[in-house]
Amino acid sequence: MSSQQRFTITAALPYTNGPVHIGHLAGVYVPADIYARYQRLLGNDVAFICGSDEHGVPITIKAKKEGITPQELVNRYHKIIGDSFKEFGITFDNYSRTSAQIHHDTASAFFTKLYDDGKFIEQVTEQLYDPEADQFLADRFVVGTCPKCGNPESYGDQCEKCGTSHNATDLIDPKSAITGNTPELKETRHWFLPLDQYSDWLKEWIVDGHASDWKSNVLGQVKSWITDGLHPRAVTRDLDWGIPVPVNGADGKVLYVWFDAPIGYISATKEWATREGKNWEDYWKNEDTQLLHFIGKDNIVFHCIIFPAMLKAHGDFILPENVPANEFLNLEDDKISTSRNWAVWLHEYLEDFPDQQDVLRYVLTANAPETKDNNFTWKDFQARNNNELVANLGNFVNRVIVLTNKYYDGIVPQTQDLDSRDTELLELIKTYPDKIGKSVEQFRFRESLNQLMQLSSLGNKYIAEEGLEPWKLVKTEPQKVQNIMYVCLQLTTALAILSEPFLPHTSTKLKNMLNYSAQDVESTSWNHVAGLEPLLPANHKINKAALLFSRIEDEQVQAQLEKLQATKAANLGSAETKSNLMPQKEETNYDDFMKMDLRVGEILTAERMPKTDKLMVMTVDTGIDKRTIVSGIAQHFEATDLVGRKVTVLANLAPRKLRGVESQGMILLAEDPEGKLVFVNPDDAVVNGATIA
Repeated sequence: MSSQQRFTITAALPYTNGPVHIGHLAGVYVPADIYARYQRLLGNDVAFICGSDEHGVPITIKAKKEGITPQELVNRYHKIIGDSFKEFGITFDNYSRTSAQIHHDTASAFFTKLYDDGKFIEQVTEQLYDPEADQFLADRFVVGTCPKCGNPESYGDQCEKCGTSHNATDLIDPKSAITGNTPELKETRHWFLPLDQYSDWLKEWIVDGHASDWKSNVLGQVKSWITDGLHPRAVTRDLDWGIPVPVNGADGKVLYVWFDAPIGYISATKEWATREGKNWEDYWKNEDTQLLHFIGKDNIVFHCIIFPAMLKAHGDFILPENVPANEFLNLEDDKISTSRNWAVWLHEYLEDFPDQQDVLRYVLTANAPETKDNNFTWKDFQARNNNELVANLGNFVNRVIVLTNKYYDGIVPQTQDLDSRDTELLELIKTYPDKIGKSVEQFRFRESLNQLMQLSSLGNKYIAEEGLEPWKLVKTEPQKVQNIMYVCLQLTTALAILSEPFLPHTSTKLKNMLNYSAQDVESTSWNHVAGLEPLLPANHKINKAALLFSRIEDEQVQAQLEKLQATKAANLGSAETKSNLMPQKEETNYDDFMKMDLRVGEILTAERMPKTDKLMVMTVDTGIDKRTIVSGIAQHFEATDLVGRKVTVLANLAPRKLRGVESQGMILLAEDPEGKLVFVNPDDAVVNGATIA
C-alpha cells in the first residue's frame, strides 16, 4: 500500500426518465462505491462523483407521454434516484444534476473552447425529419434496423443488442418514434467532432498503452471501433430540451447529450469543491490524480472514444486511468427492460426489504457481471442470504458477541500462553487487508468479497475445531477459553473494518456492537488490521449482540416472483392486444367525415334472417323514421337481447340489399382483440334521433 493518492471516481450518470434498478447497481454503482470506500479507508483523497443525466430524447419522449414538461419529469426522478442511492448507502461525495446552472455554464464553456480552437467541423447535412411532428428526429426519436446486426428495434444513436453506436441516418427502414411515419431527409446545420483525427492517438493510448491493465471487454470494443474506422460525430442536435448551443445562429439547437453528460462529471466536481473549499482543478487537471470511470458496457464507446477525444481536444484535462466497465445483469433469465417494467427497482426493494440494503449489495457483488452477462434470481438471493450471510458471517459474529457478554460481562479477556493455533490465526488475519485490497484494485470485486467471507469461515472453523468450543471448555480450561475469545474478537473486529466497502450497514452495526471507535483505538483505517497492535485490546468493553442478518422467508420470495409474473402477464396481454388490433386504415379528410350522419337509434324488433347464421334483421327508430337495418351480428347476440337497446346508427348510408332485404343504414360496433363484437353505446337518456358530432 502506497502513500496518500488522489482519486477522481465517476459513476455513469443515470437517466432521469425512470428509477434505478438492480442492473444499474450491479453494473456501475455498487462496484464504484466499493472502490471509493476502499480508497478512503486507505486514507486516500477521493472525489466520488455522479449526478442525474437530465437531457436527451428519452426525457422528452416520456414527458410527452405523461403530458408534463421535461423539467417536471426530471425533478421527480432526480429525487427518487438521489434518495434511493442515499438510503442504499452509495457514498457519492456529490450527486448533482445536468439541469443545474453550474453544469450549463461548464458545458457551454467547454464547447466554446473547442469551437474557438477550431476543433469542430461545421457541416450542413441531411437529417431525418418528421413533417407531421414538424421536427428533426434526433437519437431516440427514431427507430429502425441496425445496419450492423440487423436488430429491427435499434435506436437512432445506438443499438442496444450489439452495442454499436451510429447516426440515425444509418438505420435501415427508419420510423419516427413520435408518429410512426417514415421520415424524410431535410438539410440542417450541425457541429461535428472529427473522431477520425484521433484514431491513431486513441489506439496508442488505449489499445497499446493499457492492454495489460484494462478489462478485455473494454479493449475489445475499442479495438473494434478503431478497426471499423472512426467518423466525425455530431455534438449538437435539433431539440428544444437541453443546453443551447452557445454559437450565434444556432437557435433551436442544443448540445448532444453525450457531449453534455460526461462534462457533468466536471461540473459536479466543481460544485462539490466550492462547497467543501477545495480546488476542483486538482481532481481534473493534476497529473498525479487517477481518474476512473465506472460504467456499463453500453457506455464504453462514449467513455473510451468520444469523451477522451473531447478531453484531448480541450487539452487541459487528465485522461482516465481505467474504465472498468461491467457486462449486463439479467433478471430471472430475461433481459432487464425499463419499457417492459422487467426489473427490480431499487426504491421498491428498499420498501419491501427495509434495513436489508447489504443483502442486495452482497448478492449483486457475489454475482457481479464482471466478465460476462450474469443472472439475478430471487431464489439465489434467498439462498445467499440464508446460507452465507446468516449461517456464516452472522452466525460467527453472534456467537462471539454473545459468549463475550456471557462469560466476561462484555470485557475483552486477557491472554496468556497463546498456542500455535491462536497465533497462526492472528497472523493470518493480518494478511487479509492486502489480499482483499489487491483484488479490489484490480476491479475483481467478486473475488474480494469471497476473500472476506473466507475470513469469516476461518472464524467459524476455529471455534468448531474439536475440543476448542468455548462452551465446552469454560469450566475446565478457563484460560484457554479467554485466549479463544480474545482471538475471535480480533477476527470480528477485522471483519468490521474489512467489510465496510462491501457491507457498510453491517460494518456500522458490528462496530457498534464492538464499541469500536476512533476514541478507543489508534486507527480505524484499512491498514490497521495488518498492524502490530491488537485491534481490540484487553479490558475493552463491548456492547450487547444485535441481529446482523435475518432469514429471507419463502413467502417474501414468492411475493417478488408473483410481482414479476404479473408484469409478464401484463406485457403478454399488451403484446397480444397490439398484434390483434386491426391496423389503421387509409387516412380520410375532414369534409368526408362531416358527410356522415350519426344518430342515436333504438332497436324496436329483431329476428334472425332465415337460412343464415350471421344476419340479424332489425327495425330501428332513428328519431326521424323507423327503418330496417340488416347487420351481421347474429352469432354475437340473441334477438331477444337486442330489443330496447340504444345504438349508434349511420343514417345516411346508401341502402343496400342483403339476401333480398334492403338495409337502410348501419349500426356501429367495435371488435375487441378476441374478435368479439360490442356496441358503441350512446347514453340511454339521449333521445332517439339525436345527432352525434
